[in-house]
This record gives sequence, structure tokens and C-alpha cells, in this order.
Amino acid sequence: MTEPMATFHDLSGKSVFITGGGAGIGAFLTDGFMAQGAKVGFVGRSDATAFCDEMEAKHGVRPLFIQCDITDIEALKAAMDKCAEAHGTITALVNNAANDKRHDTLDVDEEFWDWSQSINLKAYFFACQHAIAGMKSVGGGAIINFTSISYMMGNTGYPAYTTANSGINGMTRSLAREFGADRIRVNALAPGWVLTDKQKEMWVTPEALEEHMKRQCLQDTLDPQDVVGATLFLASDTSKMMTGQAMVVDGGVVVTG
Repeated sequence: MTEPMATFHDLSGKSVFITGGGAGIGAFLTDGFMAQGAKVGFVGRSDATAFCDEMEAKHGVRPLFIQCDITDIEALKAAMDKCAEAHGTITALVNNAANDKRHDTLDVDEEFWDWSQSINLKAYFFACQHAIAGMKSVGGGAIINFTSISYMMGNTGYPAYTTANSGINGMTRSLAREFGADRIRVNALAPGWVLTDKQKEMWVTPEALEEHMKRQCLQDTLDPQDVVGATLFLASDTSKMMTGQAMVVDGGVVVTG
């Protein structure tokens, strides 16, 4: 874990809820928000006790971890309620948890399709829905929905996942329009190839990385902290007039606009 490069003073004391906040990019997000003084609650399928111990030792306070499968919508809502009870109304929601399991189009059956959408899109919608009710009651909030550049690139190998990625952007824009009058901002964040431990273990080969780097304008690999900074910015009032947008952090692989 690295230290934040910028301070967003308004995040201090803010109640933040992160899905998948105990591993991968999510762990860096939890660390990043805690470094800003935010009160962080997060969910994950795997036990995160050791990670919470690490965060408590580092920051002097402990994040609230609730073990939860986000495809169980009622359990997800209950976890969000528990976070709100402990830290105050959630005013920053980060939908980060996802599963990009590789698959071939002709092998996909209804069960796999429904499983993929339940993780990568359905849980996002219902987390947004549940958070919005509380945000309206306190005069606003910020939602950051993680998507990916995979669908923008037209990548093969995980069509159910890229379909959900694209859907996240449509959902983000619709919610931003619907709840803008309530001062609730909803933005999407699309990382490029961030070299997490999982990526290094499963997908990163010298050949694949070399080929991908040819597509980047900036010839440095992406670190999780690059995504953390963008997320903090979108959660902060520093971006108070940004909503309905898709921010790309990929070193210049794809273009928007």
C-alpha cells in the first residue's frame, strides 16, 4: 500500500461503503479512503480479518467488514444498513466488486449468464438504489460505479462481463439524470489493465503485457494507486459538478468524447 498523493479534506469523517473492499483494487480503495479520514465499511466473500488488522495498525481505526455475497441482494442491503448504523448515512458508495471469469460465447448457458450479470450489474443497481434512499435524506452523495475499458476495446474472451460493463455506463447516466436534483452524483470509472496480484498470477505474461503497452500512450504500467486517486476525486466535492460521466484511467488506450 502506498500513501495518497493528494488530500481531499471533505472526505474526512465521510461514511463510505465499498463492495469487494478487502482484496485487489478494493483493498487499495479501503486504504485510500481511510488515509483521508473516512469511515469505511466494506463487503467481500472471503474473510478479511487479517486485512482489517493491517488497516487498524496503519490508521488507528478499524474498517467495518461484513462478509457477504453481493449476489444476495438482501444480505447486501443488510450490510449497507449495518455500515450506516455504525458510521452514519452512507454518502459515498463505491461499486467495485466484479468477476471477469473468462468464457466463450458458444459455451455460455443461462445459469452462467445470470451468475455473471448478478455480480457485475444487478448488485450494482440494487446497491445504488439502497444508497440513494439514504443520500436523499441527508441532501446528497456520490456514487462511483467501476466498469472497465474491456467493452470499449471490443475485447473477446468474456462477453457476459463486457455486456455488464456497458450496462453499468447506461445505468450510471440514467441514475445521474434521475437523482441530480437531489444532489446525488453518479459517475463510472473505467480502469485499464491494473497490475494487481490477481492479474499477475492469472493473465500477465511478458508477451501479453508488451502487446498491451503498445496500445498505451503512457508507457508505464498501471498501479492500483492510480485508480485510488481518481476514485477519491470522484467521491470528493472537488468534483461536485461532475455527474453522469465515465472517467477512464488506462494510460491512454481508449478515448472518450
